[in-house]
Amino acid sequence: MSNNLKDPYERRINYLRISITDRCNLRCRYCSPKEGKARLGHNDILRYEEILRVVRIAVSLGIEKVRITGGEPLVRKGLPNFISILSQINGIRDIGLTTNGILLSQYGRELYDSGLKRINISLDSLKEDKYRFITGGGELKNVLIGLKTAREIGFSPIKINVVAIAGFNEDEILDFVTLAASFPYEVRFIELMPFHLDLNGRHLTCEEIKNKIEASFTLRPLDNNENPLNGPAKIYQIENGIGHVGFISPMTKHFCHNCNRLRITADGHLRACLFSHEEINIKKELREGCSDETLRSLLMEAVDKKPRERNLTTFAYRQKSCQRDMNSIGG
Repeated sequence: MSNNLKDPYERRINYLRISITDRCNLRCRYCSPKEGKARLGHNDILRYEEILRVVRIAVSLGIEKVRITGGEPLVRKGLPNFISILSQINGIRDIGLTTNGILLSQYGRELYDSGLKRINISLDSLKEDKYRFITGGGELKNVLIGLKTAREIGFSPIKINVVAIAGFNEDEILDFVTLAASFPYEVRFIELMPFHLDLNGRHLTCEEIKNKIEASFTLRPLDNNENPLNGPAKIYQIENGIGHVGFISPMTKHFCHNCNRLRITADGHLRACLFSHEEINIKKELREGCSDETLRSLLMEAVDKKPRERNLTTFAYRQKSCQRDMNSIGG
């Protein structure tokens, strides 16, 4: 069986992002719908054994990297055991997890011992009142304790994802860089994407952020910016600092040309593009007792349907294609 899975545009597809739940213990304003979050029932989400079956087949086709997302993945029971089994699948080179960090101090050690070593923490403000506002009531101190715990346990790398929002956290950009200069973190600034916030007056480009940083810090590009484990991020060393700064520019510098991802939503749909409404229902096939060959064909069908690129800037496109909320897709 081929281990070099390519789409019609010769992009090698080797990265699978898996949302294991749509539930979350926060209600971030750019992630959750204003009218409230529709939660999937227990039988609506894929079971761990179903996910593992799909992953094994995906690995046989060429998937090498897996990231666990949500919602908030740490709210789902049995996660450490799932990670333990996942880490034993021959062919997986890298397992990562994206979390808001609220429960990380509680579950970090168990997750690390289960085989998880890479972790991304979403954190959009270092000020208590702003953090509480953007997350719908979250407590910043819990995330900071989680960060410290992850560092002490030995997670590496520890990446901090910061969604840059004009008029909200632009005055904290240098605070985040100072954090990365002081600790072995990789702070990654991400341009705001068009899900639940009107971009008018809120959009900060990564070029603007980088210019602001370079007025106070010297940044040196790393030689491994083409490393596939970096994904779309451009990474820089902070001169005389411990950690790194990265920039992810989905709005101003499209990286569709080297996209290597497939996604599985919490309710069991394959998505070839974050911003496409096209999906393949694999849960239905799994629960009707499909063969491994059928699953293999569905994975290859998703790859074959992967679009060349998506235009994230037009209102009509956003209305048509961003029909799901981020908590259900998994980012």
